[in-house]
Amino acid sequence: MPNYNNSGNPEFLNEYLVHIKVVKMLSERTVEEYYLDTRLFLKYIRHMNNGTADDIDDENISGMTVDEIRKITVSDIYNFIFYSADERGNAERARYRKVSALRSFFGYMTKVTHNLEIDPAKDIEIPSPKKSLPKFLSLDESRRLLDSADNDECVRDYCILTLFLNCGMRLSELVRIDIAHIDFNENCMKVLGKGNKERMIYLNNACVDSLKRYLEIRLSNEKASGEPALFISRQNKRISKRRVQQIVDYFVEKSGLDGKGITTHKLRHTAATLMYQYGGADMLTLKEVLGHENINTTEIYVHLADESVRNAVENNPLADITRKK
Repeated sequence: MPNYNNSGNPEFLNEYLVHIKVVKMLSERTVEEYYLDTRLFLKYIRHMNNGTADDIDDENISGMTVDEIRKITVSDIYNFIFYSADERGNAERARYRKVSALRSFFGYMTKVTHNLEIDPAKDIEIPSPKKSLPKFLSLDESRRLLDSADNDECVRDYCILTLFLNCGMRLSELVRIDIAHIDFNENCMKVLGKGNKERMIYLNNACVDSLKRYLEIRLSNEKASGEPALFISRQNKRISKRRVQQIVDYFVEKSGLDGKGITTHKLRHTAATLMYQYGGADMLTLKEVLGHENINTTEIYVHLADESVRNAVENNPLADITRKK
């Protein structure tokens, strides 16, 4: 995460970071990306104006003033995007993210602090990156993954995989689950999503069974009696995101599914796809289950269904038979 007291930053940049973290409640990943993109842009502007360093990354922006920001034009931003593509090899998605970061920064400087009268990034136009269909496991592959962890030595890990594949939760949501968040009377569980927004996830029989099996072991661990977290490490502390990804990697390889680029986020895509294709979930329901802000994010699973139909037709054993005459 960015250091908000970083003496290498101008004060207005540090204040902006606090604003998007605390007030806008953007995710840690988004804050970090916006920070790096905005800082690079400021270094680029300083370098173009009166740079003293040989490399843009080495430019010192600590003394940059608001007056310098007021002189930035739409052309400066477009030139920066061109530089990002031509000199740094940024792909379409990275360039689009930089535009989003600068829109956020200049919007803050214009509407929140009123340091600027004109927002140079307001009318910046750049095509949205093409959305690629997310990778996911098939139903049979999902069963193989669960089977690889279905033994008495892997009760915790089996429970983790079960929640990912049945609930479609984010990695950050899973590691933040406390024992107190689970309600077996209603078979539901509270999770904290992006921006610390709470939502309830309903637990099916597979989730309830795996949670109860794991909790028998978890609650008998006296060394972890003071730890509220549901999933803990060998050190009896809340499990880290990195450790969970390592667990997923291990069982993906064990089940022979390595090479597919399966991550915890791909398991979230898998859960959503299975709910849509087999569970009859409509878009609005799926939006609530996944905790999406915008239904446009959820609609990707309609395209996944279309793609699976196409694949089913193309994989028909008669697909390659053509007329002989």
